[in-house]
Amino acid sequence: METRLDRYEGARENKIQQLRELIDQSNNIVFLGGAGVSTESGIPDFRSGDGIYNQDSGLAYRPVDVISHSFFMEHPEEFYDFYKRKLLYPGALPNKAHKALARLERQGKLSAIITQNIDRLHQDGGSKKTIELHGSVFRNHCMECGKKFDLEYIAAAEGVPYCDRCGGMVRPDITLYEENLEHDKVDAAIKALRKCDLLIIGGTSLTVYPAASYIDYFRGKYLVIINQSELNIRRSDNVLYAT
Repeated sequence: METRLDRYEGARENKIQQLRELIDQSNNIVFLGGAGVSTESGIPDFRSGDGIYNQDSGLAYRPVDVISHSFFMEHPEEFYDFYKRKLLYPGALPNKAHKALARLERQGKLSAIITQNIDRLHQDGGSKKTIELHGSVFRNHCMECGKKFDLEYIAAAEGVPYCDRCGGMVRPDITLYEENLEHDKVDAAIKALRKCDLLIIGGTSLTVYPAASYIDYFRGKYLVIINQSELNIRRSDNVLYAT
């Protein structure tokens, strides 16, 4: 069965009520979300009109190129200049979406949050079953000795942060373009999707792979999409189709 909020007829209140009913009928819910979940917390998304990719990077490079592995290795100074200005929001607070998902988890309804975000707001909002596909800006490590550093250390460094133990360059524990996701996170996400009976997709364009392909692992009863723009989702078995 395919259920899409933007295909329901009636007022917004009816759509919310229908979502409540689906949640009541479900006992194993998974939420798959992206940058749109955190925009209400003051963190811009990536692909909307005023998103990070459409902003002036302040450099002679496109934002999408700056956050790649090769750029990080070749131009660490420029990378960190952009990174600190555009990707760090240490003062951001969880919004209603984060808190609502945490409540569903406490009620025993929500079994996992699969997030593409790196802002830790799901955990700050009270969620404990969060799979951070792309890592977190709050975790950092020395590329030489492996010593771990917090966000404050990165933010306080002038230019490129270096390890206070060995002098090696410190990098954030986030997945850059050209890098693979961590296998344990991928496995956990796929396992959760295969077992859930309701999948809620929110705040994501689902254009970044491999996250965009995770819908193929969903075998549950209900699919709900909450997003400002249309998604193009197809299931190979033709059980679900959305465009």
